[in-house]
Amino acid sequence: MSALAIDVEGLTKRFSGRTVVDDVSLKVPAGEVWGFLGPNGSGKTTTIRMLCGLLKPDGGRGTCLGLDILTEAEAIKRQVGYMTQRFSFYEDLTVEENLDFVARLYALGDRRRQVRATMDRVGLTPRRQHLAGSLSGGWKQRLALAACMMHEPKLLLLDEPTAGVDPQARREFWEEIHALAREGVTVLVSTHYMDEAERCDRIAYIAFGKLLAVGTVAEVVAGAGLSTWIATGPGRDDVARRLAGMPGIATAVFGPSLHVSSTDADALRRAIEPLRGDARLTWREAAPSLEDVFIHLIETATAARDRAA
Repeated sequence: MSALAIDVEGLTKRFSGRTVVDDVSLKVPAGEVWGFLGPNGSGKTTTIRMLCGLLKPDGGRGTCLGLDILTEAEAIKRQVGYMTQRFSFYEDLTVEENLDFVARLYALGDRRRQVRATMDRVGLTPRRQHLAGSLSGGWKQRLALAACMMHEPKLLLLDEPTAGVDPQARREFWEEIHALAREGVTVLVSTHYMDEAERCDRIAYIAFGKLLAVGTVAEVVAGAGLSTWIATGPGRDDVARRLAGMPGIATAVFGPSLHVSSTDADALRRAIEPLRGDARLTWREAAPSLEDVFIHLIETATAARDRAA
């Protein structure tokens, strides 16, 4: 295994007595792109903020870029690029002025050259005199990425960077991310998009503060042990209603089809057998998708939380 850019164990954080990150351990090799996934409120942002030195953990230990997350947070900040969920630049300054301000914060030498080189790299040069507040979502995203990579960090922590961005801008963003990874930069990116998760070397899935799955997409799908059937046709919603609440069975609508999954293949067949006589539907067994797995994981975690409550 190559050197680890992130190596943390038992990471825990509480707010007002509520545990929002619960015993999370991650080992991320340098130069890899990792997807960090989970529902809203699952603890992704809090974990990222602990990794980059903005929050001190209440429990756990480890290193980020070889630096201790408990005692060397300031040094970590200087070597990490952190892109927040919300656009956080001065909207009444131009693109170039915003980047010059960031260069000043990092005390970069030859600021003008650094700013221009960064704008060239991410395609911002034609818009360098545009006010940041006038940019579209995709161009704001490029500005945010430029700002967090201008000091040449070894690790990028990107918190839902493509939310609300059009497909073309998302594709261009990911092309740049993989170009950076080829140069040795490590990337941890949180996302809700399944196609983005599948672009990552590995993924980590968190829910209710607990890490539920880690590995390549193929490993996570195989590790879930799911059986999946797909029902297609106008009776889809009736099937969903009849299966709702059945223990161990998860359902999800995908366009005209309904995916029905369970870790118990025999129980799943028994559950759907009375429904397969509906002439409005066609049924087929299928390999589970990554989204099927995530739906299963969140429903399992929700049931476990409710039992413990």
